[in-house]
Amino acid sequence: MAVYVRVLIPAKTAENVQTTQYTSAAVTTIVDKFTATNYSATAATLSVNVVAALDNPGNQNLIVKTVSIQPGQTYMFPELVGQVMLPGGTISTIASASSAINIRASGRTIS
Repeated sequence: MAVYVRVLIPAKTAENVQTTQYTSAAVTTIVDKFTATNYSATAATLSVNVVAALDNPGNQNLIVKTVSIQPGQTYMFPELVGQVMLPGGTISTIASASSAINIRASGRTIS
């Protein structure tokens, strides 16, 4: 068994439609850090799903619902630290605005 430290989601702007941000390919993935920064002038929200393989984002896998992030604020998402995804699992997000929140995630993959 090999463990690798990885950037799971390189820094990017979160979309305002449900979007898969990371897929755990043929490995098990553990989330170590997930951050979101609101760079806009108004408050915005972000929701995050951790979705099992062959499932779709929905209330059944919603981990964080509409966290409000104030202008200039960074939220660290402690709810996501330690979440495990088996092969085929995904991280999916939806933001309240298309140009407001930058996200980034890092973690470990085990193969």
